[in-house]
Amino acid sequence: MEENAAQCKNQEKDKLSYYKALHDIANQIHAAKDIDEILINLKGEMLRLFDADRITIYVVDGRTKEIYSRFKEGEFPNEIRVPISNKSIAGYTANNAQITNIVNAYDSHELSMINKDLGFDKRWDEKTKYVTKQILTVPIFYKKYVIGVLQLVNKRSGVRFTPDDQNCAAELADVLGIAFFNQRKMAQQRTKKTKFDYLLNQAIITEKELARAVSLARDLNSTLEEVLIKELRVKKEEVGRSLAEFYGCPYVPFNSSFPIPGDLLARLKPAYLKNNLWVPLEKKEGKVRILIDNPQRLDKIDSVKTLIPAAGYEFVLGLKDDILQFLEHFFGVPQGQADGSIDEIMARLDSGSGEEELEGVEALTEDDSVIVQLVNKMVMDAHKKKCSDIHIEPYPGKEGAEIRFRIDGACQKYQTVPHSYRRALSSRIKIMAELDISERRKPQDGKIKFKRFAPLDIELRVATIPTVGGEEDVVMRILAAGEPIPLEVMGMGKRDHDLLVNMISKPYGIVLVVGPTGSGKTTTLHSVLHHINKPETKIWTAEDPVEITQRGLRQVQVIPKIGFDFAAAMRSFLRADPDVIMVGEMRDHETVATGIEASLTGHLVFSTLHTNSAPETITRLLDMGMDPFNFADALIGVLAQRLVRTLCKSCKKPYTPSRQEYDLLVRAYDGNFDALGAPYSSDLILYKANGCEACDNTGYKGRASIMEILEGTDKMKSLIQGKAKMEDLRAQAVRDGMTTLMQDGIRKILLGFTDIQQVRKVCIK
Repeated sequence: MEENAAQCKNQEKDKLSYYKALHDIANQIHAAKDIDEILINLKGEMLRLFDADRITIYVVDGRTKEIYSRFKEGEFPNEIRVPISNKSIAGYTANNAQITNIVNAYDSHELSMINKDLGFDKRWDEKTKYVTKQILTVPIFYKKYVIGVLQLVNKRSGVRFTPDDQNCAAELADVLGIAFFNQRKMAQQRTKKTKFDYLLNQAIITEKELARAVSLARDLNSTLEEVLIKELRVKKEEVGRSLAEFYGCPYVPFNSSFPIPGDLLARLKPAYLKNNLWVPLEKKEGKVRILIDNPQRLDKIDSVKTLIPAAGYEFVLGLKDDILQFLEHFFGVPQGQADGSIDEIMARLDSGSGEEELEGVEALTEDDSVIVQLVNKMVMDAHKKKCSDIHIEPYPGKEGAEIRFRIDGACQKYQTVPHSYRRALSSRIKIMAELDISERRKPQDGKIKFKRFAPLDIELRVATIPTVGGEEDVVMRILAAGEPIPLEVMGMGKRDHDLLVNMISKPYGIVLVVGPTGSGKTTTLHSVLHHINKPETKIWTAEDPVEITQRGLRQVQVIPKIGFDFAAAMRSFLRADPDVIMVGEMRDHETVATGIEASLTGHLVFSTLHTNSAPETITRLLDMGMDPFNFADALIGVLAQRLVRTLCKSCKKPYTPSRQEYDLLVRAYDGNFDALGAPYSSDLILYKANGCEACDNTGYKGRASIMEILEGTDKMKSLIQGKAKMEDLRAQAVRDGMTTLMQDGIRKILLGFTDIQQVRKVCIK
């Protein structure tokens, strides 16, 4: 009896000490200056209270849907972050507001009894040689909301955390919940608003880290923003967002695809803008948009309004680094050009000269080197940005001319040319292309060998078109030399690859590659020729122009102006012992008829055509007057293709599509979708555009081909001989195994290359 009484007395004493320690910790929590002091400095006393090896206190970050905890690593604090999901123990507690008391974290059966998705990440144990066994997690509430998680690891005495530990942890969690709420409320009620409140409120940095950054900025003679980004590893976007929230205006990061506002920069010096840290971005509907480091500096705003008169102004925030990059982008010297930067070019142009003086040859004498520099810079910038086409679009009156680049199939504004020298620009390009500069009433075509004018070995195809108001548009296609792409890396499905290889291995017949301008037809044809280019095979090609050269091919540049067109070239090839003939384009009846005749006399003929799909190609050729029996005998197959923009590999974002989106893909596929092996489930992952510096914040970088291949089967040839309708030809091609353009596009969506928006932009079926 006496022993039992003594034991009970000791238990009461231990319990009293237990709750006294809990009360002391609660007082210290409420007295802490900030959340970090709780997360870092009070862990030791809590461990002694629970007789545990380790303790982690997580706080919910609602913005990222994560829980985070700070710990001391050396002299400075660091943090760990865990997603709020059922895949981790602490994440499960935050997600479901449920206590867990686990005996063995390595026992997958015990974890699955709590939740089928629950797991334990062993990497930290393996890294530190520590063995985690018991885990107790308790949600930290404020009112009905989970705002954190208390996690205890490894009970030092005993096989698991006791019910008393669990109750005590729940009481401590209540104290922490009130303390966290009060700390956040105090932070939000600070009377003095600072530029970095957003970073503090979102727990991206702490007050101590901010104080350390201020000290470092003073020591390094640098800006506070640069120290936060470079030394404390805060994302530039987060710093910009914090400043934007403070100043009450949008943050605009640097974007290399931003058009150069030539009309706004003409009278501004880069040195002045660099010293004052502002730069004009664009002018819309009379309002000028200005990027500035401090939108509240009245002296800078007055300078802007004096130098750039406008009906209105919009000031947007930029970090120093962003502004300097914009200045370099707008005023920088292209590689290989030593004649000056864009601001010098703009400044030297006589903006006061009338357009009447710039219309003829007189406007482009040897003294007009400034126009020469402007055109050279434009072409070299376009090549550097991997642009396919340059569009120069003058507007009547005083509006000037816009220059746009087509990059990865989409047009982007490059810069605005003031109206006073827009005609000098087009005249200079005409001189380079050896066109008639006095003729502005009808279209002209020509070529520029750019190597004659600047240290860059490219060729440009030039087209001029008269537009309203006596103006003239100029479009230049950059014909950069390239290497053929192996068929194996073109992204074709197995059926299409095997069928194409079989088609091009035939001894005679005709194979057509079709699609709109700029869809990669010539590149595909050269890939095909590269595959069959063997010493025993004689291959002749007629092209306009010759873009890709291959050793082993005999390549001919046609010159329509002197009568040496595709038909004439093909007739010459037939007398030059060919095995294979490639014709750049079948533009007329004579070229098509000659090609069919060549294919029926023992030659393999390749060519291109501008049609929308493979079945439409057959009806188009029959409409051109081709004999259906000869054409059916000659046809091996038709490959139709498009180029779709691909998602940026650096930033594309995975997601699980909704059932509605999945059903939309199934309907658009309009075929045996099950054959793709992508049933709907929570594990199905697609990708969408996000945006980063690598892709100029567009979310897309590069292009990939989508294809459909119609095979000239016996049934298909029978339909051709009967001049069947296009719908019947398409239905037969599908029965023969053809994957349509839309179906191939959806296959590439499931592979993570692109998205449905880009596929729909280039094809219908």
